[in-house]
Amino acid sequence: MLSTGALRAHLLAARLAGPVATSRETSLRSYRLFAARDPRVMLGLAPERAWGEGELLRLMADRCGVSADPAHVSGPDAIDPDRTVAALDAFAERLALVAERRAPVLLGTGHPHRLLGFYAGLADALSAAGCPVLTPAQGRCVDITTRFGVRTYHLDYVRGVALVREPGGRPTGGETGAHTHSPLPVRLALQDAAERLGVLPELVIGDHGWVCGAGQLGIEAIGPADTDDPALFVGEAEGRVSVVVPVDDGVRAPFYRPLTRYVLNRACLSQ
Repeated sequence: MLSTGALRAHLLAARLAGPVATSRETSLRSYRLFAARDPRVMLGLAPERAWGEGELLRLMADRCGVSADPAHVSGPDAIDPDRTVAALDAFAERLALVAERRAPVLLGTGHPHRLLGFYAGLADALSAAGCPVLTPAQGRCVDITTRFGVRTYHLDYVRGVALVREPGGRPTGGETGAHTHSPLPVRLALQDAAERLGVLPELVIGDHGWVCGAGQLGIEAIGPADTDDPALFVGEAEGRVSVVVPVDDGVRAPFYRPLTRYVLNRACLSQ
């Protein structure tokens, strides 16, 4: 079993927390865009009120541990590992509750190259505990606006985790799917779950638009977020996202495995 101290040490060593690869410039740019309600960083969230840049910076300092000094405008950003551990504990509590009820869940990621394994471990454990792991709208098309224009993707599932792929069928190599911030995949999945399966998930586990898109529709949602993803933390502050784990979402995939082990142990779901 991974202790809290060992987890904290791993977070720092892997740069999942502490000084992270996400730059201060990137984070501040996201806060400016969010304050202007730019859809590229809203991730499907429609805030209940206006959020100014200064207020967003204070929120992110409180929730993530980034510097609250507006004069700090360059260099690496930072995440407080103690905040990450506390959020992982809350994350584990939500998993334990949904497992106890054997409630249906939906997992999806916009970061399949990095986070697929993290979610797949959760899906395996929740399924073993008796939770239906939903896979609605598999193979359905979704049009997503990208910096290259509107592109059509297909919704697919790997080990119970939703992701989107570019047209052309399943990959033959190591490709896992496309990176996306869009809330459209979770909206499509939830619509199909309601209309075709006749069931909605009690909990959505994911990142980016999967969390904000579900939370905006009133579905409980939890997941990780980086310092340049203010939408999830605003959703948490406004009560539409249950738990956000501050963590760098772009490190090597194996570095997230200890996080999976930790939350499953805390949730008493280790296999």
